[in-house]
Amino acid sequence: MKTKVLVSLLSDGQVHSGERLAEELGVSRTAVWKQVRRAAAEGFEIETVRGRGYKLVTPVDLLDAGVILDGLVESARNSICLTVLDEVDSTNTEILRQISDGVSGVPVAIADCQTMGRGRRGRPWRSPRGENLYLSAGLTFHGDFSVLDGLSLVLGVAVAETLEELGLPGVRLKWPNDIFMPDGKLGGILVELQGELQEGVIRVIAGIGINVHMSCADDVDQAWSSLDRVSTQAGWSRNRIASALIGTLLHSADIFAQKGFGAFQDAWQSRDLFNGQQLIAKGGELAGVGRGIDGQGNYLVEGESGVVPVRAGEISLRVAR
Repeated sequence: MKTKVLVSLLSDGQVHSGERLAEELGVSRTAVWKQVRRAAAEGFEIETVRGRGYKLVTPVDLLDAGVILDGLVESARNSICLTVLDEVDSTNTEILRQISDGVSGVPVAIADCQTMGRGRRGRPWRSPRGENLYLSAGLTFHGDFSVLDGLSLVLGVAVAETLEELGLPGVRLKWPNDIFMPDGKLGGILVELQGELQEGVIRVIAGIGINVHMSCADDVDQAWSSLDRVSTQAGWSRNRIASALIGTLLHSADIFAQKGFGAFQDAWQSRDLFNGQQLIAKGGELAGVGRGIDGQGNYLVEGESGVVPVRAGEISLRVAR
């Protein structure tokens, strides 16, 4: 018996007797008690009501593959191969495994938690259980590596548009791969190449992390935000967000493949967190005012020597203090 099954039965917030749970799960009452203890150890707050049974104290937002697929239009539903996992080392790594195994369709992996989630430049990505959305997809493009120029920015636009359509105004984009709200970082994007260029076919793995219900992150060393923090009354559902994001992601990837980054440049510029701010490059070798992006997705910094384009793979930018 898995913890998720028990928690799903308790998710209505009502008191459920041990006898009833045992009957529904096909196990003994002792097994139910042990599973309740295991669920509590995993962070679910379950109250034992003396003489009556068990009650889930705090609401949970369980991932459900069926609900996510039901939220997609038929064309998107038929084009993907969706995997929803309780736990994984990294959703990007899971997509890599699926591609290596010859998965058909567009592989999409979503996990309740990651044990080795990572961000840009190999930094660890905090991935607590049951709180956020961790989603990766395998995308295929045709041409040489130059066709990927600006892809991480395109994905940022896709995330921003998804959240705005779900009722969250004011989403900002921090070059090259972060999603921001006024009070801090809301999410991030990691794009990784899969193997080498083969006969003009390029496969990439696009990983997206969005803070949904996270309320505490003492080990994070920068300002951060979550959807619950920004809009407490919205009733955010990870399944609904996942469905909307997958649909927008597939649509954006198709447009990007046909028209390139130019089709997204204005949409990214309008959400630019750095625009007009005094910036400094890591190490201090470049300083100036943020002037947006060029047609290849490079960031433009206007300094004493003029406007300098900065490539995402070369250097990172931060606001001058």
